[in-house]
Amino acid sequence: MEALNHLALIWVAVFIAGILARKTRLTPVLWFLALGAIMVNTGIMPLQSDQFISGLATLGIIFIMFALGFEENTQNFVASIKKSWGIAFFGAVAPFLAAYLVADFFWQDPNIALMCGLTMTATAVSLTMVSLKGLGLHKSIAAKRIMTSAVLDDIASLAMVAIVVPIASGQGSASLPGIALIAGKAIAFFVIVSVLGAWLFPHEVKGWLRHVPLIRNFGIRHLLAFGRHSTLTVLLLALLVGLLAHQFGFHPAIGAYMAGLILKEEYFGRKDAKGSYADTRRIVDNVAFSWIGPVFFVELGTKLIFDWDILASVIPHIAVLLTSIFFAQVLSASIAARYTSGMNWPGSLLIGFGMLGRAELAFVVIDIAYVQNSILNAEAFYTLMVTAFFLNILVPITITLWKPYYSATLSKKV
Repeated sequence: MEALNHLALIWVAVFIAGILARKTRLTPVLWFLALGAIMVNTGIMPLQSDQFISGLATLGIIFIMFALGFEENTQNFVASIKKSWGIAFFGAVAPFLAAYLVADFFWQDPNIALMCGLTMTATAVSLTMVSLKGLGLHKSIAAKRIMTSAVLDDIASLAMVAIVVPIASGQGSASLPGIALIAGKAIAFFVIVSVLGAWLFPHEVKGWLRHVPLIRNFGIRHLLAFGRHSTLTVLLLALLVGLLAHQFGFHPAIGAYMAGLILKEEYFGRKDAKGSYADTRRIVDNVAFSWIGPVFFVELGTKLIFDWDILASVIPHIAVLLTSIFFAQVLSASIAARYTSGMNWPGSLLIGFGMLGRAELAFVVIDIAYVQNSILNAEAFYTLMVTAFFLNILVPITITLWKPYYSATLSKKV
């Protein structure tokens, strides 16, 4: 019963976080983490989580990453890549290098530096889109560029996590053959998922697969046709691809995200029927962001034990990292948007500000590096958590302050 008591407390925290998020217009993720930290430091939650809660938290992040991939419109995403690749590339490389160099300067550990760099690479899409929507800018060209660039960064970050974590945690060799083996496994996994998305999932089977029994007669639509079970089908797919990723030595969340990306709206039934894409996505989002997924973030927040000596000691680290990431992210993304995407300067700077946030994927990397593999030390963990917190606060502030300058150019070609 103790585990159920803890779950009840977590769900109360999730409910309160939702209210605070609406009042402050900040992402609920920040409040999940904050309330988790408050509960463990006041003795409401135990220092060591129950296995049931830990397992539910793992399931939660699998569903969260699947939901993030599932909500992406693959066609719009692919169509927008041409205009967004430069923002994604330079907007990821610059903060990665900034975080790597800062971490290497303070801790002189290449593994810590690598994980800090990866943590600061992925952009928080949800936070930025919520901020833009509140200002009526969520359908602007700048919003589309941010969305596509952030997704590209997330995919690249997941690929790097898949390769780097085994090496940094000592599970793989840092030698050239060891790195080649891990990279080969990562490529093999992504190829398998690509094959699922390109040839097995589409309803119209093409090529030599038309001669394979069962596959030639049944596609993904037949599985999703069982209206009441469409949600079960897609969540099972997320779990199975997550388990496949685990077999390759990667975190299950990587597989779940890719599973979401390869599902398309046209695989589902009628738009007004049970089990439609909209109906399934509504349920998946509810599971991922309302009651199971948040358990992961509250659980991660309980790892932030307030040690005032550590907090005081990392204030310089936080100040330097926050300043470095702010300028590296805004300048790199803005310049790339101006010269590779054809945006004007007001729109380019809006993109730079919009890519400051660090949420779901960043905290997944922190969890993998600190909780699961002990790659980060306590000082690095505190530094990353606090830096991510302030970066997220800066998103709505900077976007709100910059909106008048961007809105003045909306009538012009951006």
